[in-house]
Amino acid sequence: MRTPVVMILGMVLAPCGLLLTLTGTLTPGWRLVKGFLDQPVDVVLYQGLWDMCREQSSSERQCGQPDDLGYFAADPVRVARGLMITSLAATALGLLLATLGVRCWQDEPHFALAGLSGVVLFAAGLLSLIPVSWYNHFLADRAVLPAQSSPVTVQVGYSLVLGYLGSCLLLLGGFSLALSFAPWCAERCRSCRKAPPGRARRSSISTVYVDWPEPALTPAIKYYSDGQHRPRPVQLGAASQRKAGFPMPRPPPKAYSNPVEVLDGEKAPDSHHGGSSRSTRSCGSALPCDSDL
Repeated sequence: MRTPVVMILGMVLAPCGLLLTLTGTLTPGWRLVKGFLDQPVDVVLYQGLWDMCREQSSSERQCGQPDDLGYFAADPVRVARGLMITSLAATALGLLLATLGVRCWQDEPHFALAGLSGVVLFAAGLLSLIPVSWYNHFLADRAVLPAQSSPVTVQVGYSLVLGYLGSCLLLLGGFSLALSFAPWCAERCRSCRKAPPGRARRSSISTVYVDWPEPALTPAIKYYSDGQHRPRPVQLGAASQRKAGFPMPRPPPKAYSNPVEVLDGEKAPDSHHGGSSRSTRSCGSALPCDSDL
């Protein structure tokens, strides 16, 4: 599986933010003070969180300058020290989690771990952005950040700019890695929908199943289908035996009318003898004779 774009973007922006934040924290360039009356015009004093350096174009930079005005005791400087160190530690932790979550050596990334690293990096960006913004807010306030009175001027230093850029990169990288929670949440929701419920859900509609007995069909209907008579089960065995010869066709039933109503075994009245004629009962006839009446 290819590494998602959000992870790649986060892994690129977060180390850059760490490098810029570390540089801004350690370098003495948060504020530039110049325009001293008793010193040459090209003298510049760089003030940072840990050190102050004096620089002149005709000589080398000299660090470790004494703090005569109590600059390092100011609240923005002390708060910035603690928050910037905390931000660096959180950034290192976030990058460690991101390295384990993005899986440069595995087939599938660990989306939950990558998303957690994004949250940590985003918090680290906030921790570095707060002291930088607070220091910039009181940059020209000589009561909060001590400095010589006018005509001495104060300006923003390069370390403060690096701190801003590093904080923004950490925020963007952390947000990009935090988007890794989306596939993880989608997978969790999909597994929850597929998982069987703990208790059987009762139906809102009561269903009654009734087994009705199969009605008995008459033989004429039961063994007649497709226009042909089917053999009964008792006849299947006999029908399965082969018989010699071939079936003879049955003559169709004859239908005729008997206008004189002469039945089988009776004779028509004789034309030579008058009166009522007697019918002779046939031996095989089942009808009663006239003598029996």
